[in-house]
Amino acid sequence: MELVAEKKESENNNENSNSQALVDSSASVSAAAFDNNNNISYNLSNNSKEADEFRERLARDLKAGLHPLRHKFVFWYTRRTPGVRSQTSYEDNIKKIVDFSTVEGFWVSYCHLTRPSALPSPTDLHLFKEGIRPLWEDSANCNGGKWIIRFKKVVSGRFWEDLVLALVGDQLDYGDNICGAVLSIRFNEDIVSIWNRNASDHQAVMALRDAIKRHLKLPNGYVMEYKPHDASLRDNSSYRNTWLRG
Repeated sequence: MELVAEKKESENNNENSNSQALVDSSASVSAAAFDNNNNISYNLSNNSKEADEFRERLARDLKAGLHPLRHKFVFWYTRRTPGVRSQTSYEDNIKKIVDFSTVEGFWVSYCHLTRPSALPSPTDLHLFKEGIRPLWEDSANCNGGKWIIRFKKVVSGRFWEDLVLALVGDQLDYGDNICGAVLSIRFNEDIVSIWNRNASDHQAVMALRDAIKRHLKLPNGYVMEYKPHDASLRDNSSYRNTWLRG
């Protein structure tokens, strides 16, 4: 499969520091997930089933000596077919690669993915919370939108990795409003987009922009663009005709 690469023989110092950052984040999750009465302290939308599943997963991972993440994530892969634009063909091309819910599971998955520089064009690599498909029409996405950043190919891989680590480690403000992120490999550039649930919540949208800039240490020369998914549905375009620049 195109997305499977040779396992790295050794981790460099940067990866070690990233691993520790995720472990530290996981420790915060473990400590915060239960209050003194052993009750879920996260806001899980009053969904008792979701709370029970979270509690069971957390206890299972901790018992196994693993470092649980706040959310379970899924990597998806889309190899676009040139000239074919129908929604049905797009859905058929979306392939699930792997899911993970611990720091250890993330690194096992991530270290086996082909680096962005080696992916063919046009290709999309998606990282979304479990239960959310990378589709505009998904119930978690349909009222939302995305921040868009265009990168030169020589630097896109580094920014994508930093964003992935921020998402997995729950480091971005208004994290519950984030659905996932996409890396779009194109001929002359690579495009990173971060999807959120509610395009009409201006405060959350702008706070997400600021958090992305801060965590990616985005240089001043980069322009971020925002586009609601309903606009993408109307013009059948992911990245054209954006509504907001910042």
